[in-house]
Amino acid sequence: MSYLAKGAVAPDFTLTNQDEQQITLSQLLKTDRVLIYFYPKAMTPGCTVQACGLRDTKQQLQDKGVTVVGISTDSPARLKKFAERDSLNFTLLADEDHKVADSYGVWGEKKFMGKVYDGLHRISFLVAQDGKIEQVFDKFKTKDHHQVVLDYLN
Repeated sequence: MSYLAKGAVAPDFTLTNQDEQQITLSQLLKTDRVLIYFYPKAMTPGCTVQACGLRDTKQQLQDKGVTVVGISTDSPARLKKFAERDSLNFTLLADEDHKVADSYGVWGEKKFMGKVYDGLHRISFLVAQDGKIEQVFDKFKTKDHHQVVLDYLN
């Protein structure tokens, strides 16, 4: 698996959010930088911790000119449950066929408890308003993800 690097052009996409609305990266970039964080599965322990950290620091991220979007292969209905259950205050996007994950290079082989399977890797991209990847976040613990991003922005 080889994911996009800092300086690469971020592939544009249109995906459905938790409210069944179409969201396009290029539209979001007209007003802010965008933190795209890919996560394996809504409502699992690690993904919940990561999402809640971003939820709790949303204002700090907005103050730095950053909009957060989370992408997983979950359905919009599951994303809605996740957002409601954990009072998530940012957009979650459904990449059910993992085409966007493929285009960012974050879909690939994973190993868990002796099993090998294809899945979504937990990697985040900060996309600048010019559409280029400003920073890649690939080394963090789920509970520290938001802080790693804030440290970079500060």
